[in-house]
Amino acid sequence: MDSVSDTQNKILDILKDGEFHSGETLGEQLGCSRTAIWKQLQKLEALGLVIETTKGTGYRIVGGVDLLDAEEIVRSLSTTATEHLAKIEVFQGIDSTNKYAREVAESSPASGTVVLAEQQSAGRGRRGKNWVSPFAANIYLSMVWDFEQGAQALEGLSLAIGVAVKRVLTAQGVDGVKLKWPNDIYVEQKKLGGILLEMVGDPAGQCTVILGVGLNVTMPVNSGSEIEQDWTDVTTELTRQKSAVENAGSASRNVLAAALISEILPLLSTFQSQGFAAYRDEWQAADAFYGQAAVISTPKQSIEGVVRGVDTNGALRLEVQGGKIESFIGGELSLRLVK
Repeated sequence: MDSVSDTQNKILDILKDGEFHSGETLGEQLGCSRTAIWKQLQKLEALGLVIETTKGTGYRIVGGVDLLDAEEIVRSLSTTATEHLAKIEVFQGIDSTNKYAREVAESSPASGTVVLAEQQSAGRGRRGKNWVSPFAANIYLSMVWDFEQGAQALEGLSLAIGVAVKRVLTAQGVDGVKLKWPNDIYVEQKKLGGILLEMVGDPAGQCTVILGVGLNVTMPVNSGSEIEQDWTDVTTELTRQKSAVENAGSASRNVLAAALISEILPLLSTFQSQGFAAYRDEWQAADAFYGQAAVISTPKQSIEGVVRGVDTNGALRLEVQGGKIESFIGGELSLRLVK
């Protein structure tokens, strides 16, 4: 992905308020011609921003744009999260925050590193699926954390992170947040976000987890059309539930990012000692599929049954024919409701 130039960044900073600014004023502030400004605006439009031009008035980004600000995010973190934060990096454009975080972790000690991006060109979901990542619209967040006891101590971690994300969304006024095993965030059977875990190091000992969280905040409709399932975003849900929320219909990505980091970093710091058992009841109370007929697909077969929650290790419990409970843990598995 082409990086956003310094000039484009300066234009974004001026136009982010959604108000009109004349070409003459922009040229004076940036020290370049109106023709040069126009060319830079065309490049910003290519990122998916809607720029309105009115003769005699100037230019504006319709609806403004909510840009990520590392300093603002850090100022908003909880004290506990600040203690665990090593550094935070915010990119205008990147191939994948998880890929970058992994490269950082493989080259130097990086536990407590947080990576955010305005846009991803190769964002990834679980099982290698593309994660739709339009510019300045959603949360694309990755974290690095070291563990000492290997993969076994990490069982259920993605589910516990789901609980953390649900807590944040509920606190921000989004009602009815549900969790779909093993890593999806839902509202009304529509996907709101997802979680991706990758591990580097020794599966039986010292290892590092790369944790990715993708959250739809204000997804443009044209970008959302690329998503292969029903979806929603935070802004839509706040608008739909506006009677319960003051200032409904808007959601600051900086506030959301800070809240997510404040909830997740402390969780990572204690998960090795607490395990998923500390989060199981909360996860099951939000299980999007509990008691419903579903099919779990493995690379070799598909098994139908009724979802009966998860065990203390985060394994899915499926009641199959004859009332027998079978358990399934992570890996290349897919869970879908029976239609």
